[in-house]
Amino acid sequence: MSGDDLLVFLDDAEEAPAAAPSKIWKIAVIDDEPAVHDGTRFALYDYSLNGQGIEILTANSAEEGRRLIDRHPDLAVILLDVVMETDSAGLDLVEYIRNVARNDMVRIILRTGQPGQAPERRVIVDYDINDYKAKTELTADKLFTALTAALRSYQQLQRMEETRRGLEIIIDAAAKLFDLKSMQRLAEGVLTQIGSLLKVECAGILVLREAGGAPETFTVLAGSGVYAGLAGAVAPPLADGVSQLVHEAFALRRHQFLDQQSVLYLRTASGREVVVLLEAQKTLSDTDRALVEVFCGKLSIAFDNVILYEQLAEANARLEQRVEERTRELTAANERLALQREILKRSNAFKSDILGMVAHDLKNPISVILGRSEIIGELIDRDPVPVEMIRAQIGRIVEPAQAMTRMIEQLLKDAMNDHLDVRLRPEAVDLGGLVADVIEDHRPGASRKQQSLAIEIVEPMVVEADPDRLREAIENIISNAIKYSPIGGPILARIGRVDRMAALSVIDRGPGLSPEDIGRLFGRFQRLSAKPSAGESSTGLGLSIAKHIVALHGGRLEAASAGPGQGTTFTIKLPVRAEDGSDSE
Repeated sequence: MSGDDLLVFLDDAEEAPAAAPSKIWKIAVIDDEPAVHDGTRFALYDYSLNGQGIEILTANSAEEGRRLIDRHPDLAVILLDVVMETDSAGLDLVEYIRNVARNDMVRIILRTGQPGQAPERRVIVDYDINDYKAKTELTADKLFTALTAALRSYQQLQRMEETRRGLEIIIDAAAKLFDLKSMQRLAEGVLTQIGSLLKVECAGILVLREAGGAPETFTVLAGSGVYAGLAGAVAPPLADGVSQLVHEAFALRRHQFLDQQSVLYLRTASGREVVVLLEAQKTLSDTDRALVEVFCGKLSIAFDNVILYEQLAEANARLEQRVEERTRELTAANERLALQREILKRSNAFKSDILGMVAHDLKNPISVILGRSEIIGELIDRDPVPVEMIRAQIGRIVEPAQAMTRMIEQLLKDAMNDHLDVRLRPEAVDLGGLVADVIEDHRPGASRKQQSLAIEIVEPMVVEADPDRLREAIENIISNAIKYSPIGGPILARIGRVDRMAALSVIDRGPGLSPEDIGRLFGRFQRLSAKPSAGESSTGLGLSIAKHIVALHGGRLEAASAGPGQGTTFTIKLPVRAEDGSDSE
C-alpha cells in the first residue's frame, strides 16, 4: 500500500470521543495490510448511526475471514480486500459467505488498490456485493457515506427478516389458536405467541369484559410472569398503574405502546372486549408494533370462534341431557306400562279364577236353597198350610245362605289381600299375645271338631309389624290347621327364635303333605291331595295370602312334613325388632 493510501483516512479533524452508545453494529475489516486496519479504526472511532456505535473485527487473510464469519453470523458490514493471499481471495470469500455460510444479510463492500486486477463491471455483475471502491477514493467522508448506506441497507433487511419471521409466527400461531376450544387456553396461547413474536420474556395479563358489562368488571383469562396467579379471577386486585392502564384501554379502545409496557385492545364481533397488557425489558420497534397489530387483528375472530364453540358445546350438552332425561322418562313410562299390563293380566287371570271358583263353590248352596224354596212353594198350596213344616224348610235355607255369605266375604277379603299395593302400618307387636288372641277366636271352631288348641311360648318375641295384616296371616295358618286336622287331633302354636328370627310354628297331626303338595302349596287356588276333615269348603287362597303378607314384613313362610299321614308344620319367620337388642345370639 502506498503512502497516499494511508493519508486518505485523515481528512477529518480530530474530535473528542463521544459517549459509548448502548448498542453496536459489528463491522469486519478483512485485509492483508495492517495499515488499512489501523486507518479504518482511526477514521471510524466515533462512528454512530441511530444511536448505535460500531465494533470493528479484523482478519488479515481470506482464511481468517472465513473463521471470523463463522464465529459472527450477525456481522452487519464487511470491508473486504480483493487481492490477499491470492489475486481472487476476496472474491472467493464472497462466494463462501453467500453460498457456504448462507449469509445473505451482511453487506459487503469490496476495496482494492489494484482496480485493473478485478474490473468493477464484471465483479458487480458476477458477485453478490453491495459496493466496490478503490482504496484511493475512500476518504474518511466517503468511507462514512459508504458504511452508512450499507448499514441502512442491512437495517432494512433486518426489518424485512423480522417481519418475515413475525408473519411466520403469526400464521403458525393463528393455526394453533384457531384449534383451541376454550377461552382460557386461547388466552394462554395469545400471551405465549406474543412473547415469541417479540422474542422476549415478558410478564403479561389478558382480561375479558363481556358485552354490556360494567366498566369496572372484567375477568382475567390468563396471566404470565408475576401475573400467573390471577388466572380466573373476576375484578382482580391489580397495582394502581396496571389497573389504570387496563381501564384506559377499555375507555380509549386502542393500542398503547409505552417504554416497557404495551397495552393491546381488541373487540370481537360479538361485542366482547379483550385487553392484553405486556411488561418487557424492551421498547418495541416499529416493526414489532406493526407485527403485534397484525397479530391482534386476527385474534377477535379466534375469540369469537372459541365463544361459538363453547356455546355449541353447551347447546349439545343441554340437548344430550334433555335426550337422556326424555329417554329415562320414556323408559320409566314403558316400565309403568309393562307393570300395568302385568297387573291387568294378573287381575284378568284372578277374575277368571274367582268366577270359576264361585261357579263351583256356590253351586251346592244355591241348589239347596232352590230345592227348599220349591218345597216351601208346595207346602203353601196345601190346605191347611203346614206352618211348622215351612218353618223347618226356611231353617234349612238359612244355613246355606249364611255359608254363601261367609264365602263371599272371604272372597272379597282375599281379593283385597291379593292387591299389589298393600300398605303396612308397622308398630311393635307382641307375637305371643297376638297368637293367643287368634287362638281364642278359633277355639269354638276347633271345639266343634273336638280338637285341642294350645300355645307354647319358648321365648317372648316382639316384632315390627302391621298387627291387622299379620293377624290375617296367622288366622289363615291356624284355620288351615283346624280345617285339615282330624277329629280330636291336637294343634300346637310354638313361639321362639329360629335362625336369628322370631318364629311362630303351627304344628298339627293331620294328613301331612306329599312332595307334589309342597311344590304347589303356596300357589293361588291350589287344591291339595288332602281334603278338609269335616268337609269344609276351601278357596285355595289362604296360604298364598299368608305368604304374601309375611313377605311384605321381610319374613318367610315355610312348610315341612315328614310325608302323608305324618302331620305338617307351618312356620312364620319374622325379623326381630332391632331396638330390643334381641336379634343376636
